[in-house]
Amino acid sequence: MNPQKFYRPNVAAIIVSHEYPDKKEIFIAERNDMNDVWQFPQGGIDEGESAEEALFRELKEEIGTKKVEIIAQYPDWITYDFPSHVAQRMTPFAGQKQRYYLVRLKKGAKIDLDTKHPEFKQYRFVGIEGLFDHVAHFKKPVYEQVISHFKAEGYL
Repeated sequence: MNPQKFYRPNVAAIIVSHEYPDKKEIFIAERNDMNDVWQFPQGGIDEGESAEEALFRELKEEIGTKKVEIIAQYPDWITYDFPSHVAQRMTPFAGQKQRYYLVRLKKGAKIDLDTKHPEFKQYRFVGIEGLFDHVAHFKKPVYEQVISHFKAEGYL
């Protein structure tokens, strides 16, 4: 991380269904503002809010439910820079500093993308091998790092 750049504090959720660990498929959602760009739910951490509080709030805001249980947390913050066309909209931030959580949907939890400010137009659960075919190119290294960690720890 470059100390002269500002990074937006952020949380991200890698969501598995309530059938985990029998099924190890991961939730991804297609962004409203870009065609065929898929990602994990994520969002900024508000002033005075813990990362876990932000995680549950963001899940409710983006997928209509916070009925999840935390399985694991990535041990470190991960930073990445926005591509130039994104950075222009995100001033003063050069990128994001993220805390990743692996969470399982609770049985009976209902995903509803028709939220107050919809960010996604559709979602699906995919196997790990198909995940990287869909995600934004600038997020792939971070996603690969986090998924590799959770695989090495025996979670995925």
